[in-house]
Amino acid sequence: MPKKGTNRNVVLLAGMLIQLCAGIIYMWSVFRAPVAQHLSWAEQSASLTSSIMLAMFVVGIVIGGRIQDKIGPTKVTLAGSVIFSVGMILTSLITPAAPWLVYVTYGIVGGFGVGAVYTTTVSLVQKWFPDKRGFATGMLVSSFGFSLVAFAPAARALLASSLGVPGTFLAIGLLFLVVCSLSSLLIKNPPANYVVAGKAAASASVQKHYTTAEMLKTGRFYLITVSMMCLLSAYFILNPLLMTLGVERGLSESLALLGVMITGIASASGRLLFSWASDAIGRKQAILIIVIVTLCAVLGLIWARGVLFLVCIAAIACAFGGSAGVYPAITADNFGTKHIGFNYGCVMVGFGVSALLFPLLSNALVVNNNYTWSFVVSGIACAIAIVLLLLLKKPNRAAAETK
Repeated sequence: MPKKGTNRNVVLLAGMLIQLCAGIIYMWSVFRAPVAQHLSWAEQSASLTSSIMLAMFVVGIVIGGRIQDKIGPTKVTLAGSVIFSVGMILTSLITPAAPWLVYVTYGIVGGFGVGAVYTTTVSLVQKWFPDKRGFATGMLVSSFGFSLVAFAPAARALLASSLGVPGTFLAIGLLFLVVCSLSSLLIKNPPANYVVAGKAAASASVQKHYTTAEMLKTGRFYLITVSMMCLLSAYFILNPLLMTLGVERGLSESLALLGVMITGIASASGRLLFSWASDAIGRKQAILIIVIVTLCAVLGLIWARGVLFLVCIAAIACAFGGSAGVYPAITADNFGTKHIGFNYGCVMVGFGVSALLFPLLSNALVVNNNYTWSFVVSGIACAIAIVLLLLLKKPNRAAAETK
């Protein structure tokens, strides 16, 4: 049982606060135009910052997960918080003489730090909430998704104020440095052999705690990871196109902008709702529903216009958010929590591959701004994900055997 004074809900709240700040990874669309104008930089070049940050986000997840398994979550979360906050502060110092440094400060430094705190806090709640993994993970990652809704209006106001681009990044960096560093001090592992009172049976959810080397030898790892890669294809193809495609499909610019905000709300909602549902109906069943929702919505995008277009993108964003909540839990269910940091980092490689592969594939298939084949490819990827999930067997529920 936890030592006196330890409260797992406090740990969860601290993690949610950190995740709320770390969700800045999704806000580059807010910063891109003002930053490009401030630095006399082509917007197309500025757009690459998001891709670089996303790639480093996955690198931070893998490395941060590995390190936190060895030295504990407090140090890694504190280091990650400092790193991504410093990345924001350094971005405030960049001048038009070298605008490409944004790739380094916001993209590489910021992305890596965000990945480190993301994987550490997500992995930690798997240990503290063995009886409610879906609920705890959903609360945590919904905060990450809600960041766009919470901070986007404030960021726009700051950018338009006398602070401008430099002052905005400095203010955000300093705020996040203080808030996340203090919250990191509450991010601690539960005691050894921790179980929830009256929930001992639920805590023993796997046969053993797999090392990463053992996990990589199982077929289940590849079924989970590749299903994630295929499932996320629709979101990564659609995300860069939201504004332009929305206007092409009959929306006014204001409604297209509303669509961007809707995706943020839908993603945050999906992270919460599907995670909670997975506690009741099972992880595999929840992910199957997520894939089916994505499949129907992406095929609908082939011809959807107007309001139906908004419905489809909201469904895809909701499913994308749901996957962020359920995949950490299904990883813990299948491979245990002792090495969950590095193990989930390896599963998230599917996220990174999807983020890089499918937008490139989509661009190669587009003819005269017609994205039909892009959406067809994503539909095929979703069908593959369904097959992979149907092949995934339930984890062995035999008596716990720790390594």
